[in-house]
Amino acid sequence: MFRAPQSKSGQDTGAMSQQLLYRALVSAKWVAEAIKPSQTGLAVRILDASWYLPKMKRDPRNEFEERHIPGATFFDIDQCSDRTSPYEHMLPSAKDFAEYVGKLGVDRNSHVVVYDASDQGLFSAPRVWWMFRAFGHEAVSLLDGGLKNWMREGFPVTSQKSKPVPADFHATLDKSFVKTHEDIKENIESCRFQVVDARSVGRFQGIEEEPREGIEPGHIPGTVNMPFTEFLTEAGMEKSPEDIQRLFQEKKVDLRKPLVATCGSGVTACHVALGAYLCGKPDVAVYDGAWMEWFMRARPEHIISERKGKNQ
Repeated sequence: MFRAPQSKSGQDTGAMSQQLLYRALVSAKWVAEAIKPSQTGLAVRILDASWYLPKMKRDPRNEFEERHIPGATFFDIDQCSDRTSPYEHMLPSAKDFAEYVGKLGVDRNSHVVVYDASDQGLFSAPRVWWMFRAFGHEAVSLLDGGLKNWMREGFPVTSQKSKPVPADFHATLDKSFVKTHEDIKENIESCRFQVVDARSVGRFQGIEEEPREGIEPGHIPGTVNMPFTEFLTEAGMEKSPEDIQRLFQEKKVDLRKPLVATCGSGVTACHVALGAYLCGKPDVAVYDGAWMEWFMRARPEHIISERKGKNQ
């Protein structure tokens, strides 16, 4: 565990920075040591949370079966979701989450380490990191650089299936982690919290196609655009807290004030939550329905786009 960093001015980034935060990132070397047979008592559970947009034409489960970190289990973001919702991979109930991760061998004593196999280094894994925290499990970290960096550093991969022993996991949703459509709608007038959108500049501005059929690009009034890739180095590693702090400052996002993250469907928004966490702010909420829900439900005047927006 570590104490949250201070800003360059020497002032902390908010009252919550006085708390001790669980280590959000672990290195490939750390994971390699933790999964050695002699270290089995550490109760580390490795989860591959790879997920891709349909246009990427990648099958994460098949890729996992062909190649993954030894001992890892596949976490299916679409499967572990509210299957009754019209929107993609919304948070499941606490009961369903507990049942799902319990089958993966995760219990309250587990240190969960999440990664994905994206070309970016980390893409979807921060969503699962955020989910565990939302359901009350703080002992969760991300493998910095993901499978891409794991392999670049020469650590082994396998196609051998792991057989997790089912465990009892107890989950309670902390509702402060989640914002609804109604919350975002009310905030347009009240401006009680800042909203940061992690999609690409083109999708945010409304000049680049959305990846989902029937959804036009654009953004929620008053939101700030911080594409999730800005939090990563060219090599796919997470930028330093100092560099991330500078990013927020450049976008005039004040980490001392309430902050909510959004994106296309609630996945890359979690990069914003991770970046803020690394700067000592662990209380960033995510608009779970994200742009997909907003576009489907919002009035035309609440769709800001350089293109056609939403037909009335």
